[in-house]
Amino acid sequence: MIERIEMKNIFLIFIIFTAFTFAQQKSDANLFTGNLSVDAKTILDNYKEHLTPQMTIINSNKKSPLLAGIFSLLIPGAGELYTGEYLKAGIFVALEAAVVGTAIVYDNKGNKKTNEFQDYADAYKNPEHNWSVVRYAEWLVLYEGADRNKIIISEDPNIPPWERVNWKELNSAETGSHHLPPHGEQQYYELIGKYHQYSSGWNDFIGGGNKEIISPNYHFYSQMRGDANSFYSVASTAVIGIYVNHFLSVLDAVWSSIQYNKDITVNVRLENIQVTEYRSEFYPVMHITYNF
Repeated sequence: MIERIEMKNIFLIFIIFTAFTFAQQKSDANLFTGNLSVDAKTILDNYKEHLTPQMTIINSNKKSPLLAGIFSLLIPGAGELYTGEYLKAGIFVALEAAVVGTAIVYDNKGNKKTNEFQDYADAYKNPEHNWSVVRYAEWLVLYEGADRNKIIISEDPNIPPWERVNWKELNSAETGSHHLPPHGEQQYYELIGKYHQYSSGWNDFIGGGNKEIISPNYHFYSQMRGDANSFYSVASTAVIGIYVNHFLSVLDAVWSSIQYNKDITVNVRLENIQVTEYRSEFYPVMHITYNF
């Protein structure tokens, strides 16, 4: 009984405060005397429906969609962790680790295979295999009418082949669809194992004037270069996967934060209940809404 009286006194004070504020806004503050009992009676006697006290309690621990998105943009899964979605956070982190690991592993494989086929082509002191720009220049002299004295500038076999030719004169003498880039460039290593125009540069070439006859070393070199490109392709796909994982994590983190904020809303109000024909009382009424 005592608790009920105390509760009613609390809501009564709340009513007085609300009504007093409203009265001040309406320039009618002289309605109150300052006496709690008298003023409470005045409020009850002059009660109107639109003066019904009401307050709303909502979840104050909201999550920022912007912050959630930024977190996941930096580290996939971080935004989900921020919004309490621990399972999805773990999934995005695992995916990130998988694609990053794949990109690193296959990029390293591509680098290793690239070093292998470049060393294979440049092994000019190994009689079993190599591609020589001097051998290619001599083929141009024999079958394309190039001036040997202009192209080949050294006869010393101990000097790397790419240092024994005049590259400008070599390019001028080429009659095919391509011109050989300087040694060391990516296109240099690509062309010598891609186009039959450069078949004669391989040490096991036996085609004579027919450059369409390709040698086993040409085939082997082309396969190595193809393997390297395949490794790089997997690495590139994994890099795309990294971007996709970040993007999806950002979207999910923003969505998760919005869903998190759609929580319970509690509306508390005092309703006037007619107890008898001549007496009414205020009773607290709580409305709970849960948004899915």
